[in-house]
Amino acid sequence: MATKYSITEMFGANLAAILADKIAIAYPNFESKLFIKGVKKNVEGQTYTQRIATIAEQLKLYLPDDYEISLPILLAILGEENPKETGMFTHYYWLMPVGKFISSYGLEHFALSIKGIEEITKRNTGEYAIRPFINKYPVATLKVMTKWAKSPNFHLRRLASEGLRPKLPWAPKLDKFIKKPDPVFNILKLLKEDEVMFVKKSVANHLTDWLKVNKDAATNLIDNWSSSSNKNTQWIIKRATRKFV
Repeated sequence: MATKYSITEMFGANLAAILADKIAIAYPNFESKLFIKGVKKNVEGQTYTQRIATIAEQLKLYLPDDYEISLPILLAILGEENPKETGMFTHYYWLMPVGKFISSYGLEHFALSIKGIEEITKRNTGEYAIRPFINKYPVATLKVMTKWAKSPNFHLRRLASEGLRPKLPWAPKLDKFIKKPDPVFNILKLLKEDEVMFVKKSVANHLTDWLKVNKDAATNLIDNWSSSSNKNTQWIIKRATRKFV
């Protein structure tokens, strides 16, 4: 019989203890007991997304005030890169509050934060952390994401798609490119022949989003891609349009 568990309950004092053990090695002055106590008290009754924000807030309380010092401490706990095509709630799920820490407190530190998001997504996902940077620094962030789309690392290629989705689950809608999607479509074009299933699913889901928010533009793009004989492109199109046939 499969074991049932609550995603929400994964993000509480138990996760705080995991983070505390790791942070204390990189930063011996970390007040682990107070951090865990603060998380346990404040996550009561919260949804899992609220809990992630709360844990990030508690990290801010007990790490150095200077973001340029605190973020390297958090990056020091990341561990080995994830070689598997796994999502948010399996390997490295405990890193999600670190991504929230970056998006909440690192907007004025573009280069350092982008590097942090890049490293996190190699292990878990940076798809939520990247979105405030897309809104605040669209040109600079798209330049980085274009580079990621060409990366040999499939986690970064997936982030180039997933982070730009207009209707990403559990995230605010990304409206910036809905009327003029070409900057996003240019990145998707770099991924349309990707052989990695993790990336292909993201591109397909991304196109499905566009069929909901700008059907004409998405249909034109898909029609253009339909002439390709590439099997991965055809798989992406079939999956993206399966609910619209």
